[in-house]
Amino acid sequence: MNKLRTQEEWIKKANEVLPAGGFGNFDPGIIISHGNGSHVWDEDGREYIDYLIGSGPMLVGHGHPEVLEVVFEQLPKGMTFFANNARGVELAHAICEAVPCCEQVRFVASGGEADMYALRLARAYTNKNKILKFEGGYHGMSAEAQMSLAPEKEVNFPQAVPDSAGIPTSVVDDMLIAPFNDLQAAEMLVDEFEDIAAIIVEPLQRIIPPVPGFLEGLRKLCDKNNILLIFDEIVTGFRLAYGGAQERYGVMPDICTLGKIIGGGFPLAALGAKKEIMKHFDKDVVGSDKWLMQLGTLSGNPIASVAGLKTMEILRRPGQYNKLREIGKKLQEIQSNIFREQGIPHQIVGDETLFDVIFTNRKCIDYRSTKHDEISQASKYNKSLREQGILKAPSKIYPSLAISEIDLEMTRDAVKNAVNTMIKS
Repeated sequence: MNKLRTQEEWIKKANEVLPAGGFGNFDPGIIISHGNGSHVWDEDGREYIDYLIGSGPMLVGHGHPEVLEVVFEQLPKGMTFFANNARGVELAHAICEAVPCCEQVRFVASGGEADMYALRLARAYTNKNKILKFEGGYHGMSAEAQMSLAPEKEVNFPQAVPDSAGIPTSVVDDMLIAPFNDLQAAEMLVDEFEDIAAIIVEPLQRIIPPVPGFLEGLRKLCDKNNILLIFDEIVTGFRLAYGGAQERYGVMPDICTLGKIIGGGFPLAALGAKKEIMKHFDKDVVGSDKWLMQLGTLSGNPIASVAGLKTMEILRRPGQYNKLREIGKKLQEIQSNIFREQGIPHQIVGDETLFDVIFTNRKCIDYRSTKHDEISQASKYNKSLREQGILKAPSKIYPSLAISEIDLEMTRDAVKNAVNTMIKS
C-alpha cells in the first residue's frame, strides 16, 4: 500500500506527526524513495542526479555493491551489541592509520556528539573552560555549537549569539567568537582571555577555504598558549584527502572529529587524538576527577563499521581522489563558464570536493562576506535545478565518485536552463 502513495500524500502524513513536516534536515517538500549510484528518486518516481548525497556520507554512491555485500554478510551475525566487536576494532585501527592526529579514537553515533565530546575532552585535559570558535562554523547541535552558527544580526566580536531557544545564558560566557580566516583576531582573543581550553575550527569552514597561513597560525598560537586545536573533520575527513583536511593542508590538530564517510551511510562518528589526551576516557588511568564519561547505544556498531571499512578500502584505491577532484573541477567549470557567458557576477567558493556558487563579486573569506548579493538569485537557481532533476543543498554541492560523464552533461544542460530562467525572471 505504501508504494501506491503519492509524494503529496506522504507530505500530508509527515505534517501530521513531524514538526514543520520534516526531520529538521533537508527540504520537507521532497520525499526520497530510493537511491542507486549517483541518482535518487522521489515518491512520485521523479529521478534526480544527487549532489546532496545524504549531506556527504555517500561518497562512493548509493547502494555500492561492495558496501552492500559486507553489510548483508554482517546483518545475520548481529546489528549491534553495546559491547566491543571485531569490526569496530578494525575500523578504529584503519582510522588511526589514516588520520595523522589519531593514536586512539572513541566512537559515537553522530558528528554532533563527536564535537560535543571533543570540547568536553579539551576542557578535561586543560582544566580550562572557554572555547574559541569561528562565526559561521558548524559543530553540531550542542549548546556550545549553537553559538553564532548563523546569526541573523551582526554583533561585535567576541560576543556569542545563540542560534536556538533553550540555551542557558551561562553558555554564552564561555564561548568566544572570531571571524574565520582572521588570525589577528584570534591572537587578540587569546591574549585577552587566559581561560581558553580549545580553538575549534572547520579547516574548510562550510565551503570557505582557509587563507594561506591561517591554519598554520592557529597551530602555533595553540602551542604557545597551552590551548588544544580541534579540527572538526566531520565533513572534510576522508573527503579532501584520505587523511582529511589535516593531510590536505599539512596542519595537525590535537583533536579531530570524524563522521559521515567513516560510517559508509550508517550512523557512526568518532573523535580522535594522541593517547595522552584520550586517556581521559580511561577512569583507571586518570581517576574519577579527570575521567570523561562517554557511552552510546550504537557506538561502534558492526553494521556501520563494515560499511565504513569497505568505503575506506574503496577510497584507498589508486586514482580515487584524483577522479573525485576531476569531477568536482568539471562541475565548477560547467557553472562558472555559463555564468561568465551571461555576465552574472559569481564566485565558486570551496574545494573541488565540496563547493557552491555565491552570487557576488566579493572575495569570500568568512561568514559575513560569503553571502549572495541577492538571495533571490540563489533561490531561483536552486529551484530551477531541482525542477530539472538536480538535487543539491541550498548552499553546497557534494561531488561523488558515482557521478558519470552523462550526469555531467545533464547537469550542464540543467545549469544552462536555470540561468536562462534567472535572466528572464
